[in-house]
Amino acid sequence: RLHLLSLATASPVVRGNDTDQQALLQCKAKITGDQLNIMESWNSSIHFCQWIGVTCGRKHQRVTNFHNQIPQEIGGLRRLETLDLSNNSISGEIPSNLSACSKLIFVDMTTNQLTGEIPAWLGLLSNLKVLGFFNNSLRGNIPPSLGNLSSLERLGLTYNALSGIIPESFGRLRNLSFFTIFGNAISGTVPVPMFNLSNIRIFDIGANKIEGTLHSDLEINMPHVEFFSVGDNQISGQIPLSISNAPNLDVLEFYDNMLDGNVPSLEKLDKLFRLELGGNHLGHGREGDLNFLCTLVNNTKLGFLSITENNFGGEFPKCISNFSTTLQALSMSWNNILGKIPDEIGNLINLELLDLAQNQLLGPIPFDIGRLWKLNIFYAHSNYLFGTIPHSIGNLTELTELVLYFNNLQGSIPLGLGNCKNLILLDLSHNNLSGPIPPEILGLSSLSILLSLSSNSLTGELPVEVEKLKNLGQLDVSHNRLSGLLPNNLGSCVSLVELYLEGNLFEGPIPPYLSSLRGLEALDASNNNLSGGIPEFLVRFGTLKYLNLSFNNFEGVIPSEGVFKNTSAIFVEGNNKLCGGIPELHLSRCNSKASSKTSIKLKITIIVVISGVTLVFSILLIIWFRKKKEQKPTTTHVENSLLQLSYQSILRAADGFSPQNLVGLGSFGSVYKGILEANGAVIAVK
Repeated sequence: RLHLLSLATASPVVRGNDTDQQALLQCKAKITGDQLNIMESWNSSIHFCQWIGVTCGRKHQRVTNFHNQIPQEIGGLRRLETLDLSNNSISGEIPSNLSACSKLIFVDMTTNQLTGEIPAWLGLLSNLKVLGFFNNSLRGNIPPSLGNLSSLERLGLTYNALSGIIPESFGRLRNLSFFTIFGNAISGTVPVPMFNLSNIRIFDIGANKIEGTLHSDLEINMPHVEFFSVGDNQISGQIPLSISNAPNLDVLEFYDNMLDGNVPSLEKLDKLFRLELGGNHLGHGREGDLNFLCTLVNNTKLGFLSITENNFGGEFPKCISNFSTTLQALSMSWNNILGKIPDEIGNLINLELLDLAQNQLLGPIPFDIGRLWKLNIFYAHSNYLFGTIPHSIGNLTELTELVLYFNNLQGSIPLGLGNCKNLILLDLSHNNLSGPIPPEILGLSSLSILLSLSSNSLTGELPVEVEKLKNLGQLDVSHNRLSGLLPNNLGSCVSLVELYLEGNLFEGPIPPYLSSLRGLEALDASNNNLSGGIPEFLVRFGTLKYLNLSFNNFEGVIPSEGVFKNTSAIFVEGNNKLCGGIPELHLSRCNSKASSKTSIKLKITIIVVISGVTLVFSILLIIWFRKKKEQKPTTTHVENSLLQLSYQSILRAADGFSPQNLVGLGSFGSVYKGILEANGAVIAVK
């Protein structure tokens, strides 16, 4: 790639300055990486003015990439006018010998890896018109000596690590048309004379630490300014009324400061394309705050409007519906705006972003929202919207993000949302939506960030179409009335990081196919009717940091490895049949397999004994009642035999199991013990 290295001499083809030739040859010797062999012609066989990349005179040619550091020998080019070393891999500091190049007019070292400070001697290059150090790693203060460059027209210092203040001397740069220091750490205040640099076209001091107070009566005399940005600083006060005297403004940015008060009329700014006022304290939270918006109605070029995160109040201005169809983005979130979204919002047919979140909007979402064919992002969460989600929203086939949570929306989820095949994020949570989850929604394989339908009144089963969400990172269907088994093909959602199923009526076991969700970091299935054992595969989920299985019907042994070793990460309370686990869970100890088998045998034995004893008692009672009726005092041999059935005989039959040892055997033990005790008068206990 070639870059400018131009020399001024008396003639481009006749005998030149030997000093320049030697300087160029020394530069060549220091340059590495001439991959295009541009410098092959740089030798004494031809005049240096004919070398590739070198121009003697006013016409600028280019020289190859400078890798590593700029050679000090470049200072030998005493009549150098243009030096363009932009977009290279140059490191190190700006060479001091460059100060000898007093004829320099154009210096551009944009997009390199320069370090150190901006040298003060640059202020001695009185012919400089362009000085660019964009996108380097320069630090320290901006030297006040640059204010001596009376011919300077363009000064670009964006994206460095500069600190200090804007020198007062910059107010003398009357020819300055381009000034940008965006993305540094510059503090202090803006010298007031800079607001009267009448040739300024680009003025960008954004993303610094600049302070100070703007007053509404501050005179800004920049009749030619096209780009004016003081955004992302620490400036307080009001937006000056005089800003409206800049009829050529294309971009006006005051965002992320501490400005308050009213926004002045912007009626004269008929070329304005971008207006960013977000992140301030503008407005008073009452009617009339948004009047300035209606002064933009006649603007035929407005494309981007943001007033988000302020204190604007009053009704949603209907005049917005009359904005130019060139409007691409409208952001009004985080204010105190009242009223309805006007039906005529559908007139803004080129709108790509509509953000109305965190206001006090009422009423339904207009049906004409479906006319915004190009809409990519629609945020209207945290309002008081009610009614149904219009089925016309299915016309928004370019939609990528739809967020409507925390409203009072009712009815079913429109099936037409299945037409929005570019959706990557859908959040309808915290509404009053009912009915089943449409399979068409779960069939949107484009969903990759979030699908949240939580905290509604949705019913039915989780559709098997969930298997198509292979790219989804977070699925949240919690706090509904969903029921049935968890589908096996939920395990197809292999990109899931967070899965929330809590607060439903799901039943049955956790499907073994969920073992494929190895990237899960959070799983909440609490407050359902799930049963069975806790799957062993959860132990192998190395990224799992939160697991909540509480208040279900799980049973059996809880593992002690993996996530189950961390008591702050797992929650299993409310599952009374769980046992084991780490001691900190305070669960009961599990019986061994041997004792489990013994317990089963014992229960079978007791059932047999109880059945036998019950039969004997029944026969005894029958005989006794019959004999009583016959009033025969003598007892038969059979009766004597039966009555000789001793307590010890029963104990031997029960393998030495006494009534006192029947605790813990449930209903079997209770029945057996009751029979023994209640019929003690009948049995001849020995």
